[in-house]
Amino acid sequence: MQRSLSVSKSMSQAVNISIELKHSRHKKNRVLIVLALLTVLSLILAMTQGSVKIPLGDLPRLLFSNDLSNQELIYQRLLINIRFPRVLLAALAGGVLAFSGASLQALFRNPLAEPGLIGVSAGASLGAVLSIVILGGGFWVIAPMAFLGSLGATLLAYLIGKRYGGVGGLLLAGIAINAIAFSVIGLMTYLATDTELRDLTFWSMGSVATGTWHLLFGLIPWSILCLAFLWPQWRAMNVLLLGPQEVHHLGFDIKQLRWRMVIGVSLLIAPLVAVTGGIAFIGLVVPHIVRMLLGGNYRHVLPASLFGGAMLLIWADYFARTMIAPAELPVGLLTSMIGGPFFLWLLLKNRR
Repeated sequence: MQRSLSVSKSMSQAVNISIELKHSRHKKNRVLIVLALLTVLSLILAMTQGSVKIPLGDLPRLLFSNDLSNQELIYQRLLINIRFPRVLLAALAGGVLAFSGASLQALFRNPLAEPGLIGVSAGASLGAVLSIVILGGGFWVIAPMAFLGSLGATLLAYLIGKRYGGVGGLLLAGIAINAIAFSVIGLMTYLATDTELRDLTFWSMGSVATGTWHLLFGLIPWSILCLAFLWPQWRAMNVLLLGPQEVHHLGFDIKQLRWRMVIGVSLLIAPLVAVTGGIAFIGLVVPHIVRMLLGGNYRHVLPASLFGGAMLLIWADYFARTMIAPAELPVGLLTSMIGGPFFLWLLLKNRR
């Protein structure tokens, strides 16, 4: 009789745990839906704001109507040709940076990891600097060179890091590549003319002002393809947090998984860094905020980071465009002003 009561009690506890987990999952799914809706709302609001303000109520008419006055035609061209692609590029870049940061933090089991850690950003910066100083610059020269630089740095880190076990070799290779890249950047900066130095400075500060439909038609499908490749790895990311032995015992090939994630993140981040320049700290800040809200399950962390990063960069770009209108600040300065203090707080918190 006592044994029967014990079994019944255990079954009741299991049912209660199952119900709690189900409720928790539903709650987190609702948070994701809210984040998605807020991202869309941020896109719409940011499109109407700038040195020229457009009434929110006129937005549907400006986007879909052909019967417009001369003033409304100017607003329509501003929206469709300038504001919409710019805000869409900000959403894409911010989401990808945050998604990549969350993925690398799982891979390295380090809350301070972000895309620059394995040389992606430094390689892109080196490619951009070489194109400006040696090849004369121009967007369609800088962007491909930055892309090649980021992929080259990642490949070099991969070739060096695979000679050592674990992620330590990759991490050390990334640190060495960053040091070499920034030393060459320093040399090129010293040799640059005043005009080249100006271009160099503005690229390194980051901007989404280069957003055009032609550019987005290439970036969006590429980013979706890379995200579709990385998103199914969320189970493996959860296991990675437990340690390499647990990964092996649960049937994952740790080496294959590690390099699949590194190459996937590099391919995802490289073209966007090439286009936007240096936009720091989004890959560090957003995943931390998401984990505070939703916990550490990467099934929810990855999409929430995508939406959170998109919103953060949309609003950072909004303030960059409006704070000193009609001029604008480089958006990378604002993200650094947000991320720097957060990074210091994180270091102090971890020390305690």
